[in-house]
Amino acid sequence: MNVIITGASRGLGFELVKKFAAKPENNVVALSRNEQKLLRLKEECQNIYPHSNVFPIPFDITSGAFEKLPRRMVDFEIQSIDILINNAGLLINKPFMELNADDFDNLFEVNVKGAFRLIQCLIPMMKTNSHILNISSMGGYQGSMKFPGLSLYSSSKGAIAIFTECLAEELKEQSISANCLAIGAVQTEMLAEAFPGFKAPLSPSSMAEYILEFATNGHHYYNGKILPVSLSTP
Repeated sequence: MNVIITGASRGLGFELVKKFAAKPENNVVALSRNEQKLLRLKEECQNIYPHSNVFPIPFDITSGAFEKLPRRMVDFEIQSIDILINNAGLLINKPFMELNADDFDNLFEVNVKGAFRLIQCLIPMMKTNSHILNISSMGGYQGSMKFPGLSLYSSSKGAIAIFTECLAEELKEQSISANCLAIGAVQTEMLAEAFPGFKAPLSPSSMAEYILEFATNGHHYYNGKILPVSLSTP
């Protein structure tokens, strides 16, 4: 399978690349702004799985240079896409009255617009029965517990969830599925930034294992669904 994962330089994205790279039949395109971390990720995968196929592409989903990405993939002889996992995310933790227009723009640029534009860019490369998986948060899941300081972050994650429902309808005729996982507490750098001192019940590796399985097979059972994946909130 040809798999694209954004936000691959740390946390959940980093672990997802390693999980997919364990199978030599997978070609894994790892996207992140941090080229050095991507190269370290590729090296780590090759050390663990000598036959792994990881293709690091430094790419900023807020840059607007989306037309370059398909050409870079073709350079790696990747002509089509089976799975796209939009995992890249930004978190800003501020009291509501301290948030400003730049905070709003930055959060929605990464958490919503970046995924929106990446999907538009890559749809022509997607095959029948391919799967788009957007990673949201329990903070963006309607009816879940909410926390002060995360109003904009949670709103952006709610937006990507509703976008997924609409996207699934748009792509039905092309037989491309879209789903969204609202992730609960996982012990990542982002969680530590939002809840200093909190110990999550799940590691990035264990959550990545679940996401791999869902990304690979979930679209055979779900389409246009927002599914909570949480042992605790946070």
